[in-house]
Amino acid sequence: MNRLTVSSALILIVFCGGFGHSQEKNPLLLSQVKQPQKPDTTKAKTEKSVPKVDNSKPAAQSSQNLDLRTKSADGSNWLTRDEIAAGWIRLFDGQTLFGWKPNNKLGWFVKNGVITAESSDPANQGLLVSTTRFADFELRCDFRVEKGGNSGIFLRTPMNPTNPAVDCYELNMCDSRPSFATASLVGRANPTKMVLGDGDWHSFHVRVEGPQIVVKFDGEQVLEYSDNTSNPLTTGHIGLQMNGGKIEFRNVYLRPLGSKPLFDGKTLAGWHEVPGSKSKFVVKDGTIHVTNGRGFLETDAKAGNFVLQFDAITNGDKLNSGIFFRAMKGTEEAPSHGYEFQIHNGFKNGDRSKPDDHGTGAIFKRVSARSVVSDDRSWLTGTLVADGTHISTWVDGTQVVDWTDERPEHENPREGRRVAAGHISLQGHDPTTDLAFRNLRLVETPK
Repeated sequence: MNRLTVSSALILIVFCGGFGHSQEKNPLLLSQVKQPQKPDTTKAKTEKSVPKVDNSKPAAQSSQNLDLRTKSADGSNWLTRDEIAAGWIRLFDGQTLFGWKPNNKLGWFVKNGVITAESSDPANQGLLVSTTRFADFELRCDFRVEKGGNSGIFLRTPMNPTNPAVDCYELNMCDSRPSFATASLVGRANPTKMVLGDGDWHSFHVRVEGPQIVVKFDGEQVLEYSDNTSNPLTTGHIGLQMNGGKIEFRNVYLRPLGSKPLFDGKTLAGWHEVPGSKSKFVVKDGTIHVTNGRGFLETDAKAGNFVLQFDAITNGDKLNSGIFFRAMKGTEEAPSHGYEFQIHNGFKNGDRSKPDDHGTGAIFKRVSARSVVSDDRSWLTGTLVADGTHISTWVDGTQVVDWTDERPEHENPREGRRVAAGHISLQGHDPTTDLAFRNLRLVETPK
């Protein structure tokens, strides 16, 4: 959280990569930022009038004592610490439909740790779609479709696809089709061998990278496809389909691919301290260690639409920090005008659904985390997806924010919606600051 006194303002926004000293060292092409000419004189008024955001949307799953760290009895819908550190996130938390949205009136619900939909009406079909879009990724998912049923997993899909041979990649689950049956990409490619998916639990492991799609069914590779069409898809949502019969999904995990390091673990190359900083930023044991008061360490380069992942640790109780993004270039007078991924592990009255100061993973002063997942004095892994006006966050693999910025457009994210590229900066909050960052990596989202 940023409580620094700010008397002037500048601007900018999101996703990109390669934060180095020169273009030769910078693997990502980062956009330039136009600096504002006038100081910001509206901060106090705007901060008091922040609109209340319903973080339960698009599905109403916020509830008291929502502990997203609860592990199911059978161990499903859970990631290990090593998987989280490797960048895996849970698209389904095992309890709610947070982060998902149906594309029609078909009823989707969670029962016994699975996402399910069932209909005997052939006209009652539809998709449950992730509200977040992804570009290159690995996806793991278990499914069970009743005998004679028809379902699928849609990759890089729009909310309402119309032709799987053109506007999405549909990984099919239907044994009864004469062509493009289970493990096929409908309208595009068949598996190298026939597989049967009816009746029992089965798993898909899919790697989607550039034009290449590789599919494993129950651990065995059965399809490899390269989209050589004139319009290959580069990004989109994940969709779960009900196209006939009963369908169940669990263990829906995703790992973004293609990220580049923002910090080499040895030096602060590609970063600079914002003028006036009182914080002490040093490289220690492969981390960026932050102590000693207020200040910011800012990337030289800028990023617009992106996926950012990192590890952080707070070495004290309820310490406060954050990662700013799409931020204006910091000055001594205006050091931190950007969106803020809040770091604060405190919560009230033993209830993790009641965070102190918005909670880790919140977008500070915009939307609170729905539950506090991480703990002080333990490493956490954060994931931030900034995609146009839509921003989503995960902490230790669990999604805690799903938010669309609907404010009027403004160059300063403190004052309004910003989608232009900006700096990323690490915050030293106050004299009690004592935390560290490591494994900072970022990948740009294709346009």
